[in-house]
Amino acid sequence: MEFQPLAQRARLLFHVQALSRLVFFWVPVTVAGALGATFAVSSFTALVGAITWLSFLFMMAIWYPTLAFERWGYLLRDDDLVIQRGVLWRIVTAIPTHRIQHVDTRQGPFEQLLGLARVQIYTASGMGADGIIPGLDLDDAEELRDELVQLLEAEDDGV
Repeated sequence: MEFQPLAQRARLLFHVQALSRLVFFWVPVTVAGALGATFAVSSFTALVGAITWLSFLFMMAIWYPTLAFERWGYLLRDDDLVIQRGVLWRIVTAIPTHRIQHVDTRQGPFEQLLGLARVQIYTASGMGADGIIPGLDLDDAEELRDELVQLLEAEDDGV
C-alpha cells in the first residue's frame, strides 16, 4: 500500500502559514532584538544582523514548507493509521485503531479560504491530539473521519 499525499493546495497553505509566522512573530521579535542589541553593539551591526537573520528566515519560509508538504502522508490500514512527516527528522506515527477515542475535522481561517481541513485523532492518552493530518480537501477529511468512526464502531466492545 502507498501513503496518501495531502491535497495540492496544502503546499500553498504551508507557505501562507510560514510567511504569517515570519511577518507576525519573527519580524517583531527581530526588531525588538536589534533594538536591544544596540546597547551592546553599534546600530549598524545590529541592523546588519537583523537584516541577515530576517533574510535567512525568509529563505526558510520559502524553502521549508515545500519540503514539509512533500514529506507528509498517511495510510489507513486494517488495524492502524500511519502518519509520516518531517523534514530534518523523519517521524512515522502508527495509531492503533482500537486506541482511538474520537476524531475531529477542523478548519482554521486559511484552511477555510483554501477549502482544506485537518483531521485530529485522539486516543486514551488524554494528552491532546495524538495524530494530526493537515491539508486535506474538506471532503477527503470528512471521509477519513467517517472511516475512522466506522472502525471505532466496529471494534466497540460495549465497555
